Amino acid sequence: MALAGYGARVEGVPAVEAALEAGRVRKLRVESRSASGPRVAELLESARGGGVEIEMVSSLAGMAITSSPQGVLAECRPLRAVTLTQLADEAAPAALVVVDRISDPRNLGAIARSAVAAGTPRLVIPRRRGSPLTPTAFKAAAGALERTRVCMVSSIAETLSQLSRMGVWTVGLAADAPTSLLGLELLGEPAALVVGAEHRGLSRLVAQRVDLLASIPMVGDAESLNASVAAGLALFELARVRGYLPKP
Repeated sequence: MALAGYGARVEGVPAVEAALEAGRVRKLRVESRSASGPRVAELLESARGGGVEIEMVSSLAGMAITSSPQGVLAECRPLRAVTLTQLADEAAPAALVVVDRISDPRNLGAIARSAVAAGTPRLVIPRRRGSPLTPTAFKAAAGALERTRVCMVSSIAETLSQLSRMGVWTVGLAADAPTSLLGLELLGEPAALVVGAEHRGLSRLVAQRVDLLASIPMVGDAESLNASVAAGLALFELARVRGYLPKP
């Protein structure tokens, strides 16, 4: 079976800029009133230079999926998902993020953005459950999904078992876990960070399948962190443990 494609529609200036840079844009629609803005004008110039079909429209209302497309919408050649083996083999030691049941595409986009910034641009997402890679996710990612490798799987729980057989440790984020993520030596080994859904956390079966549950210590009395915030903190702790971050 052919691997799924995603990202055939992107909206918002940063997301469209990144898609243009990647050479994926087939057709660009631009609101006439936005064309004189400096970033949109540069975007139009880049599109013309790349031979992209351009359509000027009075409004993107009724065409756009996001609430604020910033005057630009692009139809693109889809990005292709990769296999779990490919994803695990792209870094030594392996480093990836597994997303369990996240329903807000803005959180998914934000996680991709943090993953790229922390040097771990590899995501595993459920094919049917959780947030699809919608234009809203691409807009929130601000171009990061163009630089992120994505594996789509049927079952997150089974994927964790596969990762275990591949020698990759799985670390689930859980607010009530007694083990702290900070300074966790296991992050220096082949590892996958597993992030749960907003408010609900990891599903029961996924929480049972991970090798370790770890929490992010908090000073205040907040009940939990936003999923994308927790993922971002975990990704940068992994980067710190592995020495990915530049020296000050």
